Amino acid sequence: MTSIGGAEMVDWNLAVATATRLVRPGPEVSRDEAREVVAELRRHAKASEGHVRAFTRMGTEDTHDTPILVVDRPGWVRANVAGFREVLKPLLDKMQERRGSTPGGAVLGAVGGKVTGVELGMLLSFLSSRVLGQYETFAPATRELPAGGPSDSPSGGGRLLLVAPNIVHVERELDVQPHDFRLWVCLHEETHRTQFTAVPWLRAHLEGEIQSFLGETEVDPMTVLERIREAAQSLAGGRPEGEEDDGGRSLVEIVQTPAQREILGRLTAVMSLLEGHADFVMDGVGPDVVASVAEIREKFQQRRAKGASRLDLALRKLLGLDAKLRQYKDGERFVRAVVEEVGMDGFNRVWTSPNTLPTKTEIAKPADWVARVHRKTES
Repeated sequence: MTSIGGAEMVDWNLAVATATRLVRPGPEVSRDEAREVVAELRRHAKASEGHVRAFTRMGTEDTHDTPILVVDRPGWVRANVAGFREVLKPLLDKMQERRGSTPGGAVLGAVGGKVTGVELGMLLSFLSSRVLGQYETFAPATRELPAGGPSDSPSGGGRLLLVAPNIVHVERELDVQPHDFRLWVCLHEETHRTQFTAVPWLRAHLEGEIQSFLGETEVDPMTVLERIREAAQSLAGGRPEGEEDDGGRSLVEIVQTPAQREILGRLTAVMSLLEGHADFVMDGVGPDVVASVAEIREKFQQRRAKGASRLDLALRKLLGLDAKLRQYKDGERFVRAVVEEVGMDGFNRVWTSPNTLPTKTEIAKPADWVARVHRKTES
């Protein structure tokens, strides 16, 4: 990354160090138990590939040998910092250039980079104990964390992460059969891997939308400070007199520009599709390979709905994580309705091109998507 006076906009090493220091310890397991969990998760991930592709009918000739990595919480942090650094590079380069042209910019950059690094580390430490698995779409390969994809891909081609201590923690908390729960989680994450390996244009499309979103970001420091001030007033219930309620939007939503909200609407629709499809597949495959799937689903849904604590609920709201939970529900409802109407092959037309992806409105009204994509010529 371009730096001014040796200072980056984000001190990535400090972010990793902060998160690693603050991360909660995982559940107590013996060394033999840990090895057994890792081995079983790898077996389940491999087995899930066949189950998912048979159910979805989404075959692919070239998966680029996307790696499956079983990691601990610090390992998840390191992987995500690498991903953030890659995706945010164009935006941070632009902000770095703007800061470097101002008096004292190098000094401000050094201080600001460390502050941002600490803040990012704190956020990642919070999230690292909550993620069960993740398909990293924009994963740069490192010595510790390999990534699949063509050799000419600058940001890698993805990798599947399974966070072992979190999976063990949740299966104990829910009091479900460990073998079944681990396979159930792998089915969800393998669906994401299948989505991106079987649909060649999907990764580039998603990356383009994200870069468009970041390209609209305000880089003027005073503008950013003003938007943060407005966000803080709104969240504290102290918005200026005469202004309308923001409807309970998250901090992420409040600091967006109008153009970003439009892009975010498209991104929300895509993410709802991907998450809902994964939930639909894991429950569709489940009865054949996961004996206790009904019990797992019921207990897991209850856990999702109530959160771990009042603090957890507040942070989910602030960070916009409630929106992600809605994506699972809305997206799964969309996929189920479409499959019931036109079958799995009919649903798979969604993967034809960016033009056949559902809009945010169509996610809520699946019949509108069916009418648009499966338009029939009237005789």
